[in-house]
Parts: sequence; structure tokens; C-alpha cells
Amino acid sequence: MGNIVEKRTGGRSAPTTVNSLVRTREYLTGREVERLMAAARKGSRWGHRDATMILIGYRHGLRASELCDLRWSQVELSTGRLHVRRVKNGSPSVHPMQGDEIRALRRLQREQGPSSHVFMTERGGPMTPKAFHALFGRIGGRAKIPFPVHPHMLRHGCGYALANAGHDTRALQAWLGHKNIQHTVRYTELAPDRFKNFWR
Repeated sequence: MGNIVEKRTGGRSAPTTVNSLVRTREYLTGREVERLMAAARKGSRWGHRDATMILIGYRHGLRASELCDLRWSQVELSTGRLHVRRVKNGSPSVHPMQGDEIRALRRLQREQGPSSHVFMTERGGPMTPKAFHALFGRIGGRAKIPFPVHPHMLRHGCGYALANAGHDTRALQAWLGHKNIQHTVRYTELAPDRFKNFWR
């Protein structure tokens, strides 16, 4: 959550957040994620790494710390499985990976050479959440996303995309690693597509 500030509404003050003053939502759509990946690829010689970070973070609903701490020992390229370890007492799980993810990770492994972590910096150490946060903001600017972006918007985007696709709340809870289902319910409650066949 952003810092709480007071906003004047009709003669009385109402609490709002700093974040809500600069952007109308806290998630990214699939098209925006594609734009970010395209901008990342063109941005630097590390563009493939950056685009792969965005893809994996979005598809698996990873927090920045989970993404930066991802190790090759958690990745099974031959079987297409990702062993997800969650922070904040979240539930670990094993996710299937799509073909484009596997291809991107294979290429990254070839280009990067031997390393324990999947996402390495130019200096040969693991990417840090702080560095990824700054990098992600720069990519958002290059992609001309009309509001400031931060890595956690990938996780929220994953939740909303899967909820809109009609996935069961319990399955979505397991995918995102939520201990408390109330953290998952917000995605299904705000999914507009759940109402699309009501009058048909």
C-alpha cells in the first residue's frame, strides 16, 4: 500500500493512497506485459534476461524477492516444471511451464553460463529486488506505460488474468501461494468476465 494522505471530497476529508493518485490500478494487463517485454528486449544487451524476468514473474505470480532468488535447482527444463518457493509464509508449489518460458530459460542458460541463480547481473551476482525495481521502472518508461510501474504489478496481473480466465478460487490460491484465501478472493471479486454470461 502507498502512504495514506487526505483528499478533500465534498467538504470532508477522505483517506486515499499516494499510489491511487498516480495510477488507477495496481496490476498490469496481458497486453501491457507484452509491451514491457518488447521494450525490455530492445533496451540493452541484457534485454533477453530482462524480458524473461518479466515473463516468469507474470506467469507464476512471483514477488520480486521470489523472482530474484530463483535458482536453477528449482527449474526442470526437461519436464517443464518450476518449483516455486514463496516468502511471507506462503505455500510452495510446483508449476507447469509453457513452451515460450522453457525456450527463454534455455537461451538464458546458454548465454549466461554456469550460475546458481537464474537471473544474474552484469557483474555476475544475483539480481536484487531493489535493482529489479529500478530496472522495471525504466522499462515501463521505454514501453510508454502511462503510469509508474513496479514489479508487484506482475503478481497482481497474474491473479486477475487467471481469475478472468475462470479458474477456481482454491486453485488460484494454490498458484499464488496464499495461506489465507481472503488474499485470493479480491482477484475473483473484481474479475468482470465472471458476469459475462449472466443475461444470455
